[in-house]
Amino acid sequence: MTFTILYEDGEALVIDKPAGLPLDTPRAGGISLEDRLDELKFGFHRAPAPVHRLDRDTSGCLLLARNPKALKRFSAAFEARQVEKRYLGVVSGPIEGEGGTIELSLSKISSAKEGWRMIVAKKGKPAITHWRKLDEKNGLTLVEFRPETGRTHQIRVHAAHAFGHSLLGDPIYGDGRGARRTLLHAAGLTVTREGKEPIVAAAPLPADFAALGFSDG
Repeated sequence: MTFTILYEDGEALVIDKPAGLPLDTPRAGGISLEDRLDELKFGFHRAPAPVHRLDRDTSGCLLLARNPKALKRFSAAFEARQVEKRYLGVVSGPIEGEGGTIELSLSKISSAKEGWRMIVAKKGKPAITHWRKLDEKNGLTLVEFRPETGRTHQIRVHAAHAFGHSLLGDPIYGDGRGARRTLLHAAGLTVTREGKEPIVAAAPLPADFAALGFSDG
């Protein structure tokens, strides 16, 4: 497994995270990004640290900070919603409308039988996702998502509730069929910086999206 570098300067790296690679070591064991960070030093003394999270199945733009000061500033930017995030997802059915905003608060629940998941709950944490329909093919829909907040599984839960169809391949909020993974891709990331050029990165459309006949454009 090799990493494609989408952006690089003295304080930041953006990598195209492969689908299937978790950020932390799984309970069942196995390789994770944590095990590979030393490979991303590129001559720096410290290994870079992830600033935000992507689900194991989600591919695309992941920002890494190359020093503690940058990590603190980038983390604050995410917290203050000063980051533009663009995702692409394949919804497992047709959807009505061309675009809109999903505003559904989310809360975490867990059970011994099913493990943990996120649910829509009035008393949950606010979650806002803007969306736009890009294409339809063979009963599937390619959707652009621009989350305003960064709740766990936000796009996955919002898609399932708002459209009546989960993302293709989602085993938690859908039936897990149709794809080997949940088809969600972090296609773009922009982080503004005071006194510096913004970090701007774009990750190419993955092969499993293209195999369904979709293109990003």
